[in-house]
Amino acid sequence: MNYLDIYPEIKETALYGRYINNQHIEPLLNSLPPNFKVSVIGKSVKQKPIHAVEIGMGKIKILMWSQMHGNESTTTKAVFDLFSFLKSNKEDAKQITEAYTLYIIPILNPDGAEAYTRANANDVDLNRDSLALTQPESQLLRKTFEAFRPDFCYNLHDQRTIFAAGDTKNPATVSFLAPAYNEKREYNANRLKAVRVIVAMNEVLQRYIPNQVGRFDDSFNINCIGDMFQSLGVPTILFEAGHYQEDYQREETRKFVFVALLSSLFFIDKNDLTDAKIHDYLTIPQNNIKFFDIVYRNVNYFVDSLKINTNFAAQYKEVLKNNTIEFESFIVEINEKLNAVGHLAYDGEGGIYTDDSNNIPEIGKKADFYLNNNIIFTNGVRKLT
Repeated sequence: MNYLDIYPEIKETALYGRYINNQHIEPLLNSLPPNFKVSVIGKSVKQKPIHAVEIGMGKIKILMWSQMHGNESTTTKAVFDLFSFLKSNKEDAKQITEAYTLYIIPILNPDGAEAYTRANANDVDLNRDSLALTQPESQLLRKTFEAFRPDFCYNLHDQRTIFAAGDTKNPATVSFLAPAYNEKREYNANRLKAVRVIVAMNEVLQRYIPNQVGRFDDSFNINCIGDMFQSLGVPTILFEAGHYQEDYQREETRKFVFVALLSSLFFIDKNDLTDAKIHDYLTIPQNNIKFFDIVYRNVNYFVDSLKINTNFAAQYKEVLKNNTIEFESFIVEINEKLNAVGHLAYDGEGGIYTDDSNNIPEIGKKADFYLNNNIIFTNGVRKLT
């Protein structure tokens, strides 16, 4: 199957951009056909409904949840793309619903989704609450896990733009992890099943985003939900939706997450998962912190009469304004030996930096400045004249 050929016709166009909350998904949930069993399974701290969708009647049970972190919405969009595919009349969709029972929580943290925060309304990171279970959302996920008794768990997240796929200059557009189940980070049969599925997804993704798939760090932390579920004996896979070139709205990335999800479903029920291919998993390059959003090189500025040549970098801060996410660029590093890569890069060619304050690049300052007084940078980007 060429996944990209089918994607335009099944993409859920009602969802777009980075800001996705219950108000966006509830009309879509209400419009799903009757074979999608939609329910409210609990409430958030602020008493917002937490929805679940069950689809399929097969013996292989997969539990998925997205937006455990409220500001990580890319995988939610991909989940609704998957719903769109599964409600189609395609024979492949029918095969999936016959082979699997999927139980999917599109937004686990609706309070965080509405506020566009990582944490929930009590300022708790739900992905550090799997042991203490202090929050209603964490308790609900554990209760769902115990009642549904899945064969696989898919833990769906976003990651920042800073990650490269290994030592390359390629962003880690999609990253995976088969979480450790113990402190020694050993591989037992259940973890190896997760490994085998990740290898299969990576093989498909390499056709579309070669050298842009990463492997997340597997340091063990029982407070993290993936590590907990792996330790409880269920093969668990962490999905991390990352950056694709010039795709800050994550519309390209969602497509590749959809490809990963769908290819995994085509793979699991038809293949021997005991053939672990651990070497192929470990050769997926580990995520490497290498990127800034914007890098500026060979820029001069004056301190008194002393001219200083330097490089500096800016990173976008995602700010919720009027129900949309705006990207505001701030200087985060200044270093004449700056080795990081920029998703966008400028050569200042020795131009003189000035701004509307003290004419010195400083960490924490908005990236609004001039070069040689006539080249204007607004919100980090050169203004075309």
